[in-house]
Amino acid sequence: MGRYETARLRNLGIVAHGGAGKTSLAEAILFNTGMVDRLGRVDDGTSTMDFEPEEIKRRISITSSLDHCEWDGCSIHMVDTPGYGNFIADTRACMRTLDCAVVILSAISGVKVQTEEVWQWANEFEIPRIAFVNKMDRERASFFRAIDDMEKSLGARGVAVQLPLGSEAEFAGVIDLVRMKAYRYDDDLSGKCTETEIPKEYLDEARRLRDLMVETVAEAYDALTEKFLEAGELSEEDIVDGLRIGTLRNTFTPVLCGSATMNIGVAQLLDAVCAYLPSPLDRTKAVGVDPVKQQVIERAPLETEPFSALVFKTTSDPYTGKITIFRVYSGVLNSDSVVYNSTKGVQERIGQIYELEGKKQHPIKQAVAGDIVAVSKLKETVTGDTLCDENKPILYEPAQPLLPVISYAIEPKTKNDEDKIHSALHRMIEEDPTIESHRDPQTREFIISGMGQVHLEVIVEKMKRKFGVDVLLKTPKVPYLETIRGSAKVQGKYKKQSGGRGQYGDCWIELAPLPRGEGYLFEDKIVGGVIPRQYIPAVDKGIQEAAKEGFLAGNPVVDFKVALIDGSFHTVDSSEMAFKVAGSMAFKKAMEQCKPVLLEPIVNMKITVPDENMGDVIGDLNSRRGKVVGVEPKANSQIIRTVVPMSEVLTYSNDLRSMTSDRGLFSSEFSHYEEVPSHLAQKIISESAAKGNGNHRGA
Repeated sequence: MGRYETARLRNLGIVAHGGAGKTSLAEAILFNTGMVDRLGRVDDGTSTMDFEPEEIKRRISITSSLDHCEWDGCSIHMVDTPGYGNFIADTRACMRTLDCAVVILSAISGVKVQTEEVWQWANEFEIPRIAFVNKMDRERASFFRAIDDMEKSLGARGVAVQLPLGSEAEFAGVIDLVRMKAYRYDDDLSGKCTETEIPKEYLDEARRLRDLMVETVAEAYDALTEKFLEAGELSEEDIVDGLRIGTLRNTFTPVLCGSATMNIGVAQLLDAVCAYLPSPLDRTKAVGVDPVKQQVIERAPLETEPFSALVFKTTSDPYTGKITIFRVYSGVLNSDSVVYNSTKGVQERIGQIYELEGKKQHPIKQAVAGDIVAVSKLKETVTGDTLCDENKPILYEPAQPLLPVISYAIEPKTKNDEDKIHSALHRMIEEDPTIESHRDPQTREFIISGMGQVHLEVIVEKMKRKFGVDVLLKTPKVPYLETIRGSAKVQGKYKKQSGGRGQYGDCWIELAPLPRGEGYLFEDKIVGGVIPRQYIPAVDKGIQEAAKEGFLAGNPVVDFKVALIDGSFHTVDSSEMAFKVAGSMAFKKAMEQCKPVLLEPIVNMKITVPDENMGDVIGDLNSRRGKVVGVEPKANSQIIRTVVPMSEVLTYSNDLRSMTSDRGLFSSEFSHYEEVPSHLAQKIISESAAKGNGNHRGA
């Protein structure tokens, strides 16, 4: 592949909801441009872009994959992105660095929630886009229903630049409304077509749609509007120019159609990508910050500018090691050079530069402004970092990662797995920043969080395949707490005599509740030296250790204060250990009198569901003890805000998917602790007693 000027580059993302046909379209593009010699199929596991074993097994895109091709004098860097909610966070990271996108609309199912998400991200990153109505060969396919759905759900202004030649089983090609020609395709999947005149039965509809298209395109810029008003028509060149300008300004979205699996309409889509979508030069300058002066600075996409790039993806290859993928925003990068990581403040040595071709890497000597390339074995650099010229540093802001929505405990199968688990998770988080992991200090479980159950299952599979670490996923324990509602004044006395020096510690404490979230407070009210100063910290320590072990169900006790008010000591037998035990005894005795209760974590949730599912979802939340605090209408959907006990939504990701046919989205974050209802508390205490935790005196 020859080296292209920046003006001839197209950094293209293929985006939509899962199952819309993104990977099939990418395969057809690679086949039509001669990058592969056979048309791969997702269902057969033969696609170039879905090459991970986990993708082949599930027949879905799990991670974004990159390739490149040439068409009409342009070099297209193509990113095939995931569309399922479990993996769509990778799509967001990629879109941050793209210049343009093809949004696929299903001719059958139209727009789903994930399409709405990627459309919003395209708006956020100001990405010009064209729409491709796919699956026109399928039963119940409708080109106009898809456009109507796009306009209603996405708030987009669609302009049809094509008309399908037939539909469903009779779909045979496309009618180009710019050139007013029909393209009838061979039925052998070759992508070859014959240009013909528009059949008579389609002519009136084609003329009507062309008139609508010209009227819309004429609004692209003032000079074109004046020309249209004067002449009443636009030339083919004017229409193409208007379509390009209107698309670049996101005034409207050109809509094309075809069938990726039948390889129909792909050639015309590639023509549109080159004609209507921007090169890096058509985009605004990249904006960053000087890491030293903290001033906003810009970089133009020119080879004469200082080198700068943003890392948007990291992968691990069993042969090459860590592969770092980045978009070059300015300047030139040569193989065997040194660059500066302005995020980490370190130098990195660049070895061989690669263009990615699915799972393969094609070595190149140089990358220029606008290129998307990869290098291997960088030591410090991770996703989101900026690479640049050390003498002209700049820091770019990466896409903010999505928050995890589900957590599971992971349990290593063997001691060997336990030893390797931290290293494997570190490598996985480098690849996928949406993964979070930590050890819960209360339950002592190792918790891993992600975008859904399938996401976590894939992580576990990859850990075993790539790093030889075998773990089990388990529903995590709920981090309950305990507290008190009453007060008590008690004595804790520890006296032991067994020959020789004995043990003696005696303390009186007052135990009382604190407001929620206040934690623990210890007050020393000893006067007259009834307990020597050196033993008072031991009483405090004994109380704290007893509180950690819990009273009802083995959960830490919180939000209480202790006043040490009296006691006695023995000049020979008293010790720190004796007073520590006495403090623990006093605390446990006081807990019996202080009306102990269980507390459970409550989370805030934001749930986006289609209109038709709102009643079911709210009813389900009510059954989970959730309290709906607000509902906001959105195009064809509703945003439900609720507070709900964590114990009720540990596996909510799967339940919401089932209720909404995978069209629902949600996010959650910890809010506060509340008292567990008594009937549920007793059940939790009984279960804990069966496991040998707590003192189990009952709530």
